[in-house]
Amino acid sequence: MTSILVVEDDPVLCEVLKDGLEHEGYRVQTVADGRAAVAAVRSEPPDLVVLDVMLPALSGLDVCRQLRSSGDGTPIIMLTARGLETDRVRGLRLGADDYLAKPFGFSELLARIEAVLRHTPRSPRAGDRVVVGSLVLDLRSERVWHDGVAIELRPREFRILAYLANRRDEVVSREELLRSVWGYRRPPETRTVDVHVARLRKKLERTTTSARMLVTVARRGYCLSASARPPDPG
Repeated sequence: MTSILVVEDDPVLCEVLKDGLEHEGYRVQTVADGRAAVAAVRSEPPDLVVLDVMLPALSGLDVCRQLRSSGDGTPIIMLTARGLETDRVRGLRLGADDYLAKPFGFSELLARIEAVLRHTPRSPRAGDRVVVGSLVLDLRSERVWHDGVAIELRPREFRILAYLANRRDEVVSREELLRSVWGYRRPPETRTVDVHVARLRKKLERTTTSARMLVTVARRGYCLSASARPPDPG
């Protein structure tokens, strides 16, 4: 079932859109402010977002900017009570796929949704994208963003990061990485894992001033964690 996130702070309009879209066969989630919208897209990516411009906490334009700067390509249709051309142009330049001025007819919104979904490549599903804190990995394109900044990784570095991201908050030994990433059946004595992880950590830390996410756990291996804390030794 195609999923739509409706971001609208007017409770009456929000309920009307939810009921109408569900009647048309869509699965609908609703939120009422910009920060909740960003969190909802990142935790469970919908197929399309219907996004009001005038929102509390974070405007629809800022929501669009944050999603696009982090590499999120989820289709967005923006709604506004203002019919100014400058607002429409700003939204489209930020990466919105379409724009609809209030008041509008539900049938027109429905037609816009169908057109955008028909002409937009399907967004990466949850299985294609891994999010650990401010780190976003697109497993299909092998692209990475940290704090919204794209990071250039070598193929082996990406595979290491993806493996650790899928095992987030767990300690992964060097031997396990050699088997799973390098393909060794009997891992040899080598420092290649340490060298690759050190290079990977340096690239991650160039994009942020926050604490380390990629942690070395003495005598055990490596751990990727949004909390930047190594797990307890026990």
